[in-house]
Formats: sequence, structure tokens, C-alpha cells
Amino acid sequence: MSMQVALIGLGMVAQTHARAIAATNGKVSLRGVLSRSKESAEAFLTEASDIFPKAPKAYAGLQELVSDQDLDFVIVCTPPNARADIVSALTDRGLPILMEKPIERTYQAAEEIVRRCETAAVPLGIVFQHRMRASAKQLKRVLKQGTLGQIAMVEISVPWWRAQSYYDEPGRGTYQRDGGGVLISQAIHTLDLALSLTGPIIEVQSMAAKTSLHDLEAEDFVSAGLRFDNGAVGSLVASTASFPGGAESITLHCQHGSAVLKSGQLELLMHDGSIDTFGEESATGGGADPMAFTHEWHQAVIEDMADAIVDKRAPICSGREALRVHRLIQALIQSATQKSAVAIPQLES
Repeated sequence: MSMQVALIGLGMVAQTHARAIAATNGKVSLRGVLSRSKESAEAFLTEASDIFPKAPKAYAGLQELVSDQDLDFVIVCTPPNARADIVSALTDRGLPILMEKPIERTYQAAEEIVRRCETAAVPLGIVFQHRMRASAKQLKRVLKQGTLGQIAMVEISVPWWRAQSYYDEPGRGTYQRDGGGVLISQAIHTLDLALSLTGPIIEVQSMAAKTSLHDLEAEDFVSAGLRFDNGAVGSLVASTASFPGGAESITLHCQHGSAVLKSGQLELLMHDGSIDTFGEESATGGGADPMAFTHEWHQAVIEDMADAIVDKRAPICSGREALRVHRLIQALIQSATQKSAVAIPQLES
């Protein structure tokens, strides 16, 4: 039996979700969409007409959507400043939520959404699709097996590019709509993946800046030193001013060798001289086209959410777990503002 899902918010990532849902081959079906305007909903459905044998409906408003008794869960793709009322309506109805990152603009607002879902016993999953890459899963297995030994140093790099036209869209790169710049809108994916591999970061010392290549309110460059709970140290460099844009990477230097996770490919370079490569290079949206990546990772997230609802378990990344990367981003900005190191209190599991 197909699970019925609604899509709220029809911005640039919505078509990726549409292709991902269609690719589930009936496991999940798009029942309907909700947009701020009738015109954008019609345009979206016209564009998606070639991938859905039965046209999804366009809800007239949020109340019509939550009144639809055939829905199994909802995917929220709105900008983060439009989340609170939507989550309130969905939790009142008891509808499970799969939400695009970030949860909200600030850690405190994100925590409130997570708490509301937990109080209402409504499952909340966050779309961190980089966790679903085959190469990332393989590295997680390798670390669990102890092949690399203890992690000593971590390098996180997000050398992305966005043209000024990207920031010319009203609200983009602002604190009011997005909650910030490169950290919360782009690097958040790589930071979440790194935390899922390395464990918690307990202290940061960072610098954040706006380069002369962009006109935006928030930061388009961040560098930081990192200290991990497991004793490792590391570095972060994230930017949307790195023309023409490159693949994000996570490099782990460990007791018995190093692991380089880059562009969908994992390379293991062992101290004994052996080299092993897993996966293939793939586009990640780091260049001028933010949507230059496969829908397959989103498909895996959506299918996991459907399975989690049936199995009554947490999704691959729950709202509670996603708060860890929000807290890290908050600490990075705080450190840059204070020009001093900031300790990060750890969340309860």
C-alpha cells in the first residue's frame, strides 16, 4: 500500500522531492502540494506532470491540507521563517513531518519546533541527504569496524560558489528569512555528516566574514578550529565565494590511515601503503547551479521516513539529532562575534 504525502513549499528543491517520490515506484505517492500562490502550484504541477501518472492536487490552504484524512506524512520545504505555524497545524493534526534543513533560523527556534513535535508525539525527520550516500555509509561502517583506529585530526571543507544573482532573491542570505549565510544554508549538510561520523565537537574558535564578491547580510566565508569530544582536533573552511565551486570534503586522519570523503567517493589511504576507493564522483550542487545533484539521496531519505513511520522508530536523522548541528552553527557564529573560543554543551540523546 502506497503512503500518501503532501509537499508544502515549492521552491527550488521541490522538484527534487517530486522526482524522488516518483522514483519510489509507488512506495510513496504525492497526493498534493501547497504553495503560497495558486500560480506557483500550477506551474509546479505542470512541470511535474510527466513524472506522475495521476496529477497531485493543489490544496487551497493549510487547513484543507490538514483536513485530508488520507495523508500519511508531510514534507516541508518552505524557507525556515515560515515553519512555526505549519508545524503547529501539523502537530495538532498528528501528521508526521519530514522537513528540509534547517529546522529554523536559530537554535532556540529549532529547539521549540523539536519540542513541540515531541510533546505531540509527532515523528519529525530532517532531510540531511548526504548521510544517504553510499560512500558516507561505507565510511561509517569502516569507522565502526575500527579499521582506521582512533581519529586524530579532521579537515572539513566546503568550497562552494554562488553568483550574486543567488543572493539577489529577496530574503536569501538574510537573518530574517534564512537565519544566516553559508553555515546554515550550505555547510550545514557537511557539518551534520561530519558529526554523524566523528561524534560531538566540544569547542570552536572561528572567524566569519562577508567577502567582496557578494552583497548579502550574513556570512559567505567561515574558518574555524575545532576540538572534538574524542580528543581529536580539526579545521573548517566553508564558503560560497570559491569560484567556480568544488566538492565538499571530510578528511579523517586516524591512527592507522586517513579517509577522504569527497564528491560521493571515499578513499582510504592506510599507513601500510594500501589504498582503497569506494563509490564514484558525483555532482553536489557546489557550483553555480545549486540543484546540480541526483534525487536518489532524497529518495532514500523519503523512503526511510516512510519505513520509520510504519516501524514506529526514529528516522535516519530525527529533529532531536539535528539540533546538534544547529548548536554547532550557533557556537561558530558566537565565537566569530566574540572573537574567542566557545565551548559547546552537549545535548542529551
